[in-house]
Amino acid sequence: MKNKYRNIFILFGIAAIVIMFLTFDMEYEELWNNLKRAGMWLPAVLALWVIIYLLNTFSWYFIIRDGEKGSPIPFWKVYKLTVSGFALNYATPCGLMGGEPYRIMELTPYTGASKATSSVILYVMMHIFSHFCFWFASIFLYIVICPVSLFMGVLLTIIGSLCLIAIYFFVKGYRNGMTVKTLRILCRMPFVKRWAANFLEKKYDTLKRIDSQIAELHKQRKSTFYASLSFEFIARILGCLEVYFILNILTSDVSFASCILIMAFTSLFANLFFFSPMQLGAREGGFALATGGLAIPGAFGIYTGLITRVRELVWICIGVTLMKVGTGVGNKDSNK
Repeated sequence: MKNKYRNIFILFGIAAIVIMFLTFDMEYEELWNNLKRAGMWLPAVLALWVIIYLLNTFSWYFIIRDGEKGSPIPFWKVYKLTVSGFALNYATPCGLMGGEPYRIMELTPYTGASKATSSVILYVMMHIFSHFCFWFASIFLYIVICPVSLFMGVLLTIIGSLCLIAIYFFVKGYRNGMTVKTLRILCRMPFVKRWAANFLEKKYDTLKRIDSQIAELHKQRKSTFYASLSFEFIARILGCLEVYFILNILTSDVSFASCILIMAFTSLFANLFFFSPMQLGAREGGFALATGGLAIPGAFGIYTGLITRVRELVWICIGVTLMKVGTGVGNKDSNK
């Protein structure tokens, strides 16, 4: 990737860091006292994400390798792009608007534009697909450990139905590819239909090739497909340890199963506000509502949201820093 493009992405990351510093809803002295209260659990939360990002990297790495013995890109660089890509996604409204173009542009010198684009699209699909699988599985966990009222029964039925519909469309997209169909849908939407039509016309052959690569993974590389999905799903479960660690600062009367439900509800709530940069306010509100729904004081949820926000800030700083590390690809023109 050219340095001027990389620097634009870095500016997005720096802007996110500044915004997060300015939007903490408390005095800095109070924030510092809360961080000191976390003690050893704060480093534990930060270290946990080393492992979570490692699982995310394995998921994407399996897709890039596509069943081959070797890989066109070193694993450590895929890890770097994974961390930096997620950092950029925190920085942009609607998510997936900064990290994915960055990953494609950085991966292209290793695999070519078509393969880079298809692997990133496949990974994004896998990442989102695992969300729906996680939410759907959490419904059954709730039924097992919590009493189900009429209201919750109706709500869980609605959520489960929406998850099944989403899972169906994802599976269909994996079987047939979805880039061309997505562009055709955009061709009917106001504001973007002219751009989408021009892009579809100019890049039709490339988009069809990307769709064939997406379909090939599901049809011919099923072991790669399920390995990638498994790593993403395990990352979702492991991410619930973050909530468990934080709540153990405040109380010992919390189970890991409850933390899974808190994380499931919170991530669902936060994704409903996907248009918010860094999901400011949405995640904290989701934590408060989720803990309250499980008879845990709402203040605990707000504190959990605070520590999570600090963790995000630290990892955004790490991700933005990594964007300037190891940028060479053995191509003298790649950094011009």
